[in-house]
Amino acid sequence: MKKIRFLALCACLIMALVPPAGALEYTINAPEGANYGKATSIEASQTADGGARKNEDISKNAAKIPPLFGSGASNTLNTGSYLTPNLLPGMQPSGGTINGSNAAVVLPPSVGGSVIGSTGSTGSSGSSGTVSGGSTSTGGSSSSGPNFSTSTQPNTSSGFTKVTSDMYYSNGHLGTLKIPAIDLSVKIYEGTDSDTLHKGVGHFKDSSIWSGNVALAGHNRGKVQPFNKLHKLELGDEVTLKTKLGTRTYKVISVSKVDEDDRSGLAVTRENKLTLYTCVEDERDYRWCVVCSEIV
Repeated sequence: MKKIRFLALCACLIMALVPPAGALEYTINAPEGANYGKATSIEASQTADGGARKNEDISKNAAKIPPLFGSGASNTLNTGSYLTPNLLPGMQPSGGTINGSNAAVVLPPSVGGSVIGSTGSTGSSGSSGTVSGGSTSTGGSSSSGPNFSTSTQPNTSSGFTKVTSDMYYSNGHLGTLKIPAIDLSVKIYEGTDSDTLHKGVGHFKDSSIWSGNVALAGHNRGKVQPFNKLHKLELGDEVTLKTKLGTRTYKVISVSKVDEDDRSGLAVTRENKLTLYTCVEDERDYRWCVVCSEIV
């Protein structure tokens, strides 16, 4: 009897020492700031010819150079360089062949800011100066932003109007830029530094303010973003520049994405032009460049 009691006590002691077994509980939280893809555009798609020219040449003769991978230029209308511009209608040499001694030399178009010369060497198409990149905040305040600086000097033999003290309005601006297509009306101030671009659109100091090529720059993000829809302009859209020298109306002739150090758009010209620059969202090495020609 004692032996049975002893065994029962041992069994109870062993059972008391055995830890209970049970399923563990897990709690998994969703990651913060998930990187989801951008929403699909709901804007109406447009064909290459806009449905206007049914007989437009769309063969390989009219093919354009593919844009840089990831640049987004393929989504921009009316941009790109033709792969074989010499084969387009009306562009063929008048006599001989493209490699004949009697024909004009046909050079490939510029790609990536370089132009292939007749000797086969390459050279930069821009002049000196930089358009340094920066970031702008999409919230209520903007940060450093782009610094549009230039060392392009005016050529007195071409159209050029220098900014003088009597060209300023009472509140310090030089004029007003209006673009009805994107519902824009903004004042123009001298300079393209960060403080100036926080007030409105900046005027490149070394560019003309009236005759020739007038060059302007503005933010497309941040608290002050006059050029947030600049890249959506289409060929033929009208742009109005008003200064103390008068009012001039232009039409858009090109919308393109250029390297940040491409200075060709700031060249002094006899032709009355308007060149507009702004940053490219999430691509600090590029700039949107819109060129407008005076309507006469």
